[in-house]
Amino acid sequence: QVQLVESGGGSVQAGGSLKLSCSASFYIFSNCEMGWYRQAPGKEREMVSIIGSDGTTKYANSVKGRFTVSRDNAKYTINLQMNNLQTDDTAVYYCARLPSGVCSLLWGQGTQVTVSS
Repeated sequence: QVQLVESGGGSVQAGGSLKLSCSASFYIFSNCEMGWYRQAPGKEREMVSIIGSDGTTKYANSVKGRFTVSRDNAKYTINLQMNNLQTDDTAVYYCARLPSGVCSLLWGQGTQVTVSS
């Protein structure tokens, strides 16, 4: 069964860093656009970062300059390095395979990130 599994969430103080990883089983990332999304309590899920199959990236304005997305197609993983975390970054973070061509939408189970002041 195709799965996306996130790891690396946790609790950190404001100004700290965390690295999230997303791994897949029985699936090749190389032709699909991947992304990180987050959902804070009482808010809608929002895009954090997207990385294309060619490595092109896009970021939400709120995380530009602080977060960096990367992918390793040989290891079927994508990562999100989060620096200078702020309390507003507190949310459940989801890895996603984005729909395009032969790639269907797929969500991971989410990982909690909590930033305290």
